[in-house]
Amino acid sequence: MAVRPVLIRRPPAAVWAVLADGDRYADWVVGTHDSRPLEGDWPSVGATLRYVVRVGPWRLGGETVVRVNEPGRRLELEAHSGRLGTARIAIEIRPWGDDALVIVDEHPLRGPGGRMHNRSSEALLQLRHRRMLRQLARVVEGDEASRHPAGNAH
Repeated sequence: MAVRPVLIRRPPAAVWAVLADGDRYADWVVGTHDSRPLEGDWPSVGATLRYVVRVGPWRLGGETVVRVNEPGRRLELEAHSGRLGTARIAIEIRPWGDDALVIVDEHPLRGPGGRMHNRSSEALLQLRHRRMLRQLARVVEGDEASRHPAGNAH
């Protein structure tokens, strides 16, 4: 399993606000473009987003379904990537002083990704997570900065 933490310098509620906004999915999920709600009310259990992943000149469609939702604390998703299979992505948010410790745990479930899961694919997931968590931190911290301009910080 690829597990990676990041400290985001905003309260857990700010992180949750971004995760709970289905329209912002492509803002922080690496490689995802053109995300839009498909079914349900994101992030309710069973809600689905549709998105496009660009790999070089190719465009692949995918869907992500919410499997577990503990508001403000935990969101577990199942990403369906067509012929590539499915993966479980668990995102946990823990208070860390005034900040949020975010932990992502991802592993393949079905398809070629699950059958060929090894140390090399694990290393690639770690690289993806590093980038994804940096993007999530930028989005969350940028949102908060725009709400609290210099001189009016909380």
